[in-house]
Amino acid sequence: MAKLTLAGLREIREREAKKIGKREIHGRDVHVIVAMGTSGIQSGAKVILNYIADIVEEKGLDNVIITQTGAFDGVVEPVVQVYSKALGLVSYQGVDKDTAKKIVEETIIGGKILEDKKIEIKDGE
Repeated sequence: MAKLTLAGLREIREREAKKIGKREIHGRDVHVIVAMGTSGIQSGAKVILNYIADIVEEKGLDNVIITQTGAFDGVVEPVVQVYSKALGLVSYQGVDKDTAKKIVEETIIGGKILEDKKIEIKDGE
């Protein structure tokens, strides 16, 4: 077995760091989470997730990651949450395509909260 040099170890560390970095979703500026429980899907959450993804791609927003989560109780679905360093976590209910477009343009890009769709979700809901 060949002896590893310091340069060889650095090369391995850099290569592995790149692999891990590709899995790191929170390294992005904005994290969009769409509730995709069965009731959310029935309410159109899959369509909303895909629509948001299309707009994000169309606008070239490389700093945004979109993921999904389970359902929330006691809210009007589809539910979309947006996390950014500037705004923290903001949750929206009853999201349709028009609202989804506003979320991307006004919340993600513009840094403004859509007060008419905003909801508070407590831990454990």
